[in-house]
Amino acid sequence: MRTPPLPGPAAPLSPDRMAARAVGDRPAEVASPIVIGPYDPAWPARYAAEQARIRDAVGDRALAIEHVGSTAVPGLAAKDRLDIDLIVADPADEDSYVPALAAAGYALRTREPDWYEHRCLWNAGHTVNLHVFGPDCDEHLRHLVFRDRLREHPEERERYEAAKLRSAAENPLSMAAYSAGKAPVIIEILRRAGLRPSETR
Repeated sequence: MRTPPLPGPAAPLSPDRMAARAVGDRPAEVASPIVIGPYDPAWPARYAAEQARIRDAVGDRALAIEHVGSTAVPGLAAKDRLDIDLIVADPADEDSYVPALAAAGYALRTREPDWYEHRCLWNAGHTVNLHVFGPDCDEHLRHLVFRDRLREHPEERERYEAAKLRSAAENPLSMAAYSAGKAPVIIEILRRAGLRPSETR
């Protein structure tokens, strides 16, 4: 697998930017406090069921499907919501995959053309974030590197868990602030995993 660069400085998730990326009637921000709970041994089985549903819906249009995020790391506390990366040939070509996923129960809720053409779909009840990226996407590769690093290094997992708990306690009603609060620890862990800044920046 290609080693991606470290992410560049993130643009602040301002209220206007959060509203602009929202699709449909979803709220731009969280509607209830962010809750980080203990690792649930049922998460892998839940992922397997969602993976099968996605694969049945889009068939060979799915170039890859991966369980990412905290629920993919045994022993790591997390929000009770699976993060799944779906890789398709062209995320901007929504007609090629969104109707099939909608028929399977996933609704398009986020569209970010200026950030890797990222799309995100939610299932009913929003227990899944289905992230859609294109082939060889830096962000998807970072998800895999970060997941595997936490799986293989308990001390990194503990460091990240502490950052998540701290940021959730400090920012219970802002996903943007919660994400920003844990970002420095993510960068540190990715750097220790071998990622470096892009030479083009």
